[in-house]
Parts: sequence; structure tokens; C-alpha cells
Amino acid sequence: MEILPQKEKNYTCTQSRELSWLRFNRRVLEEAGDETVPLLERLKFISIFTSNLDEFFMVRVGNLFDLSLVSPGEIDNKTGLTPAGQLSEIYSVIPGLVEIKNRLYADVTALLRREGICDLTMEELSAEERKFVSTYYKAKILPVLSPQIVDARHPFPHLANKALYVAGLMRSRKGTASLGFLPAPQGLPAILSMPGDPGRFIRMETVLLHYASSLFGEYKLESSCVLCVTRNADLNLDAELLEESGEDIRSRMSKLLKKRASQSAVRLELSKKMSGEFMRLLKGRVGLENRQIYVDQSPLNMKYVHDLAKALPEAKAAALSFPAYRPRWPEDLDKTAGIIDQVRQKDRLLFFPFDGVDPFLRMLEEAAARPDVVSIRITIYRLATSSRVAHILCKAAENGKEVTVLMELRARFDEANNISWSRLMEDSGCKVIYGVEEYKCHSKICLITLRRGDRLSYITQIGTGNYNERTNEQYTDLSLMTADEAVGLDGAAFFQNMLVGNLEGEYQRLLVAPAGVKTRLLELIDGEIAKGPEGYICVKANSMTEREVMDKLVQASQAGVQVQLILRGICCLRPGIAAQTENIHVTSIVGRFLEHGRIYRFGRGRDVKLYIASADLMTRNLNHRVEIACPVYDPALKEMLLKILHIQLEDNVKASSLLPDGSYCRKVNTLAPCDSQQVFMAASLHKPLAAPEKPDALHRFLDGLRGRKK
Repeated sequence: MEILPQKEKNYTCTQSRELSWLRFNRRVLEEAGDETVPLLERLKFISIFTSNLDEFFMVRVGNLFDLSLVSPGEIDNKTGLTPAGQLSEIYSVIPGLVEIKNRLYADVTALLRREGICDLTMEELSAEERKFVSTYYKAKILPVLSPQIVDARHPFPHLANKALYVAGLMRSRKGTASLGFLPAPQGLPAILSMPGDPGRFIRMETVLLHYASSLFGEYKLESSCVLCVTRNADLNLDAELLEESGEDIRSRMSKLLKKRASQSAVRLELSKKMSGEFMRLLKGRVGLENRQIYVDQSPLNMKYVHDLAKALPEAKAAALSFPAYRPRWPEDLDKTAGIIDQVRQKDRLLFFPFDGVDPFLRMLEEAAARPDVVSIRITIYRLATSSRVAHILCKAAENGKEVTVLMELRARFDEANNISWSRLMEDSGCKVIYGVEEYKCHSKICLITLRRGDRLSYITQIGTGNYNERTNEQYTDLSLMTADEAVGLDGAAFFQNMLVGNLEGEYQRLLVAPAGVKTRLLELIDGEIAKGPEGYICVKANSMTEREVMDKLVQASQAGVQVQLILRGICCLRPGIAAQTENIHVTSIVGRFLEHGRIYRFGRGRDVKLYIASADLMTRNLNHRVEIACPVYDPALKEMLLKILHIQLEDNVKASSLLPDGSYCRKVNTLAPCDSQQVFMAASLHKPLAAPEKPDALHRFLDGLRGRKK
């Protein structure tokens, strides 16, 4: 199919990126309604949904808000809508999601009460508990409160992004109406557990609401609620201004982070419906329309859920949570031998979180200590707050190794953490660079260079996820470790190119965006199109938004190629449309772990081509970021990747199918249940599977696991 000019785009089989994402987040929320999920985990899914939606407003809605002002006529190439049109669609969908969230929150908290876990009101406190709260309030809360009346001498306060406030309609002795605000102080715990029974707790905003009427002097508090404002958090690091200022990127980013708190409001949330007089006084000050204001009866900040889980007795929390899972040591790696030497013998592949991250960390530790290691070079996008990776790199530099860290300071909401780590690593002797202007470096590559005499050799690790030990236990990702010389030489060339800002480098094995990934993907799709009905494409990724790739997949479908997409989040391509996408099938899996790995598969049998990648099929990844995809050649590792794809396509428990209208439905469970993540937890994929391309072999593998569970 010919790719049409922008104004003639065919929108019949594409859909809004924003609505597709909201449908994904609805599937996250629906996990809170799944009775097979433990109760505390169901509450966590509501919390995840809430924080996801917060970020969506801060970033996507914030970006569209900016576009509506700066470029109001810009047309989205998936829907044909302007920024204002896209915002209208978003604002029409949100109230329904809030309603579902409130219903599920009420259901889950009612069930938790039966288990003795109670989010209390002041009226529900016993006399002893009320005395405890009163004492705590007077000693710890009251001294740090800053109530404020809005009048001629007291200007309207700046409402910080996502901070909680008790707000009320105040009445003076003369009958004049004013607004009053009581910020929830930073540094106080989100919940206060009752003595002797941590399952009984009260949220801090509930306490503040109770005592607010006594804090405004001569003013009478007529009505009150909890509110919070969501602000645009989309930061623009202007390269031209950066060059003119003479600042380095780290200094500029530090200043921009301070600016984030004061950007335009895009949403206002209230804990209950307030009077018309209150809303008239508030709306004009905040600068929002009715469609941007939501009444949410569940907590406006759900981060308290993690504090609650920690406060509960260990046995109680365990009974209401997923069974503990400890990542295993891969069966094809010897714990007693050096990892570098084992990788030299054979390529290795880790599958997080089912395999642990320890083999990679041990390899990094070996590199920091081995005398034949010359250098370690690594790209970093997100690190854990307490990062073993960063500490090992610092140790390597202190041991005299040449350590180069390509640190991405623009990793959204991790900017401050990355700035802090970059300074610490510099102080330890690491060389820290910040990538190419206007292109975030999202690649995941670590290159260890060794010297034997005059000869250099390489160990290269390439992954689909971040070097973050915390998320390695929560996200499904892949980590390839190889001694392949061509890959190592490509890795060396990659870092040399990044040092001089060259995005057009040539590579033997690696695909490097923005120049190399999309071009090669389109070529590989063309290769399957040439096979007609014998062609096959399977891609596992987080999201797909790139129009050129989608148009090429439509061509593949029209040529009879079977296209299987496993996309957790956004999918702007609608499958199952006659004569266009009828051979495209889209699966989304939302479960205990966040699906995060990227696998590209083209073809069947011996000619199958497999890649792992850092890049989703999104415009930002393929066109505006530095990304890496790496081919996998080792037969055992190819088999492992094929098993992952097969088992996820078999999932009929946590998987949903995308329908032609853009909605999702749970897959019909006509066979024995298959929860892919449970399968991966139950058995190692490092064991060989005879004839992995044959469905009967795969089914025997799955049946064996089901039998073991019984």
C-alpha cells in the first residue's frame, strides 16, 4: 500500500495514541477487580492506575496543552485531529475511568475491612485511638501547619504539583466569602497506624480535614474538601538556549527541575463535590475549565498503599499478597566459575525477573577487579536509588579502569537521581558524558574491553531494560551477554560515535537508531511481504505509534503475511479490518510483572531472524532517540526467545485481544488456563525444548508445567 501524503492519510485502521493508552491503563485498573488477585495486590493495582494517570496528565496532556497554544493547527497522523481535538477526546473518557476506580476502591477496601485492615474516619476511632491521634496532632502536626486565607492581603497560594491541600469555603464575621488552604506538610507520614493494631490506620489528610475548622482564626469554615492540582511536567531542554547560556547540560537540567513545579495546571481533583460559590472562587484562580475538574471519592494520592503494606505484620501482608518469588540463578551458568570466562565460551541470555540480575552484576564486579580489563563503557537511563551498578562502576574507576558512563539526564522523573549519581561517579574517577543534543539515549549497552598482549577482546551486554536492580525484579526484560567480536567492535564504535555526536555511524551487527533501527525493520517486513502467505512477523514491545511502520504492517497483512503483535500498552493500529489488517492480531498482557522486553521476530524455521532491542515501535524511539537492537544467533538462545513468544501468545488468563474498534476483550479460555508469567516462574526456559516451532512440542511443555502445578 502506498504511504499517502499527510493530508491524505488513511485513518480507517489507526487510532488515537492517547485513547489507546487510556485503554491500557483501564486494563491495569481491571486487575483490581480480579478476584484471583490477592487483596493487597488489588489495592496496589488501583495505586498503579492512579500514578499512571497522574503521569499521563503531567506529560501527554501537558504536551498537548502546549501544542494547542503553540501549534493549534497541527494534525495528528493517526486520527487527523488537532491538539484541541485530542484533548476533547481525553477529557470525555476520564470521568468514566474515575467512576470505575471509585467503585473498585470501595469494593476492595470493604473486603480489606473484613481482614481487619481499615482506613478509618475520625468517627470510627475508639476513645483511646482518638486520644492517640489528638496527642500526635498537637505534638507532630500542628507545629508545622501553615493555614492561609485568600484575601486582599494574602494572595492566592501556589498549589504545588500533586501536593494535597485541605481547601475550604471561609466566611468572615461580615459575611464575606473567602478561600482557605491548608497544605499537607511534607515529611509527615502518609498514614498513622493505631497503637497495637497497624491494620487500623488513618490517612493524614483525614486528620487535617478534621482539625481544619480550628485553624483559621475568626473565619468560619463552612465546607471543606481535599484537593490537588496536576501540572504540566513536560520539560523542554532547548539546545539553542543551552548553547547561548554556556551552561553544561547538568546545570541547565537542575534549573529546569525547579521550573517543573510552577508550570500550567492541567487537572484539578476534589475529594467531594463542593458548592457553586466555592467553585466560582477557585476556578478563576486555578485557570481550569469544568472538563478539567474531577470529583474523586477515593484518595487523591494512593502512594500510602506502599506505606500500609510495610506497616502491616509480615504474616498478614504475606497472606494478602502474591506468593513470594525469588529470581533463580540460570541453569546454564556455573555459580562457582567466572562469568566472563563462561560468556567467552557461549552467549548467555538472562530473562528478568525470572532469572536474577546477579550474573550480570558478578560479571561487572569481575571486570572491576580483573587486571586484564582495560575499560568499562555503559549507557545509563535509569538507576535504582541505591544502585549496585553505580557502586561497582565507581569501584572500577578507583581500581584504575577507564570507566565511561553515557548518562541520560533527561529520563523523565529520574532527572534528579541521575544528576546525583553522575556527580558521585565523576568524583570516583568515571568519565561521564551526556549524549547527543535533542536525542535521548535510551540504549542499554555495557562494553567490557580486555587486553591480552597486543590483542583486544570484548564482552558486550545488551539489554531491553534499565540497569536498575529494583525494576529488574518487577519488569520482564532480556539481557544478552556475548563475546562476539563483531558485536564488541560495534559496541566500541557506538561509544566513539556518541563521544563526538555522530548518529550516522556504520555497524556490522547492531542496529542503532535513529539511523538504523527503523530502516532495517522496514526492510525485514518487506522480506516477509515477498513471501506472501508464507511470511510471518511477531513483535513483542511496549507500544506502537510509528505511522511508517504501521503502514508497512498493513501492506504485510494485505500480502497475506501473518502478523502477531504482543503490545502491553499503546497500539495505534487497529487489527481485523477487512482488506487492510485482517491478518494482524494484537495481544496485550497485564499481570503481576510489567511486560517490558522487546523481541523482533521475522520468518519461521531455520531462516528465522530474531533481535532483542531497547526500542519500542514508537515515533520517539525510532526517530528521536538513540536505541540499540541486537541480533541473536546462538541456537539455544533463539529457541529461548521463541518459547517466550509462543507462551505469551498462548496466554489466556492475563491476555486481552485488541478488537477492530480499538477496545479490548479478555481472551477466551477454551483450553487449560495458561498464565504466561506463571509459566515462566514455574520452570526455567534455559532447558532445551525439542522442535520449538511445532505447536505439539510447545503444548507438551505447557502440559508438563500444568501437571506439575497439580
